[in-house]
Amino acid sequence: MTSKLRELLSDKLRVVIENKDMVFSSLRRYFSMRHQSSKVQALYDHCKTILSPSGTPPPSSQALQKLSSILDTVQPVDVGLKEETTDDDRGHGFFGANLLNRVARWAQPITYVDIHECDSFTMCIFCFPTSSVIPLHDHPGMTVFSKLLYGSLHVKAYDWVEPPCIVESKGPGYTQVRLAKLAVDKVLNAPCETSVLYPRHGGNLHCFTAVTPCAMLDVLTPPYKEDKGRKCTYYHDYPYSAFSAGNAPICDGEEEEYAWLAELESPSDLYMRQGVYAGPAIQL
Repeated sequence: MTSKLRELLSDKLRVVIENKDMVFSSLRRYFSMRHQSSKVQALYDHCKTILSPSGTPPPSSQALQKLSSILDTVQPVDVGLKEETTDDDRGHGFFGANLLNRVARWAQPITYVDIHECDSFTMCIFCFPTSSVIPLHDHPGMTVFSKLLYGSLHVKAYDWVEPPCIVESKGPGYTQVRLAKLAVDKVLNAPCETSVLYPRHGGNLHCFTAVTPCAMLDVLTPPYKEDKGRKCTYYHDYPYSAFSAGNAPICDGEEEEYAWLAELESPSDLYMRQGVYAGPAIQL
């Protein structure tokens, strides 16, 4: 073999090896970045580390703050969503161009997307068309982290007054009601910080109304589980003035901060469909 041929082969071999090293280096960087860029994976990993099926012992305040901080960074694209616009939704906020348009919008379902569910927590997304509503409901013994991904959502939330203040039923057709204090009554506009409700404060009973198309990413812990006493119950709220209670622990002038809540059967007009999660896969 001539020296020129040996030199040529050596150069080619060196190029092949260098290219091979570059390819493997690029692949390593790609998969590393792919893993690091999965905010959903980071959220899952942290939830798995700090949350338990019973909710006891409760996570530290630092651990819960980190969970909120992770959620604060999540964008629609991170969970496989495309931000809807008012034109896509064919809506006009709370007020449609005419009654027929409003009826058509109200007929559109809320989409529920399950990301992950286990004994300790649920990760899910609710996608709301304009004017859609999730009625007032509770989260018994649960903590819920909610991150508005896009759009505008009106939130109204209550906490029970303790000790319980109840007006008993007076007979058939009468409703037993319990006193609750208004905790939240505002419109959230994305981007905004993660909101958190706790078992006894922060607005554990809440309802949502979509001002525009919007999506909410939730982490519920522990998840709903009826045989563990965590059943979702729906309510109707009545003004404080609707019922009289001489022992109600409120002062004059504070009536608008309180409401009477009556249990309802599961609402027949709650129109929800199952969606498919299209974000990064979670490594369990």
